[in-house]
Amino acid sequence: MTLHLVLVEPAGARNLGSVARLCANFGVAELRLVAPRCDPLGAEARQMAVHARAVLESAPQFADLAAALADCGRVVAATGRREGAPLPLHGPAAALDWLGAGEAPPAPDAAAPGPPPEAGAAPPGPLPVALVFGREDRGLSNDELLLAGRLLRLDAGCAYDSLNLSHAVAVVLHEWHQRRGKTALNPVGPATAAFPDPAARASLEAALGDAEALLLEVGFLLPHTARARMAKLRALLQRAQPDSAEVALLRGMVAQLRWAARRPCPPGAPH
Repeated sequence: MTLHLVLVEPAGARNLGSVARLCANFGVAELRLVAPRCDPLGAEARQMAVHARAVLESAPQFADLAAALADCGRVVAATGRREGAPLPLHGPAAALDWLGAGEAPPAPDAAAPGPPPEAGAAPPGPLPVALVFGREDRGLSNDELLLAGRLLRLDAGCAYDSLNLSHAVAVVLHEWHQRRGKTALNPVGPATAAFPDPAARASLEAALGDAEALLLEVGFLLPHTARARMAKLRALLQRAQPDSAEVALLRGMVAQLRWAARRPCPPGAPH
């Protein structure tokens, strides 16, 4: 299973270098950076990365979190909040078991553009999964947390429960490594395997964009309240974690409703 680790606006170069080293320690496929506020290739970051400098050098950068997660299926975001999060909070065991549960290839996405696969081509593999960590000073916003399927919180002492970024990453990656080893010995059971992987983030974001445009057009949403109401819809879909076929169904429904809303009424028909 391909795991990407995503840091949103990391500010501490030494933290960033330490996280790069952890990615090498625990076999993370790729470190992704969203608008870093420090130099990923600076002397401090490279010093802390030690023999994992290649991880820093190859880390792609993205303008926002949605772009960094576009090709991912299951996403877990870490948060330090005790309350006020837009989705339920889970401990590491539950969140990481869910993250690692999808092993089957995703269902074909009817809404995705592009030519059909060639005859005899190998079927697509499972979508990458992602672990997301926020800013050192203020974590992730509600909008960013709503891009995840599960929210992970690490428990610490009540007197001072804010963990350093690289320490939090170390704890979570160690737990991931341990649980992946157990999964190899104890494969996912029928109850978990019955649920297909969620759709790629880009597909779900496109469906939400289509729905928002239609709901604004027909007056269900108003410009000044659209963001808050769409956040509730996003939270509903994140709890459901629709797969590719279900997202394609939603997009088809929106397209048909848009056609019906724009269709001229016959003379004499009730409005």
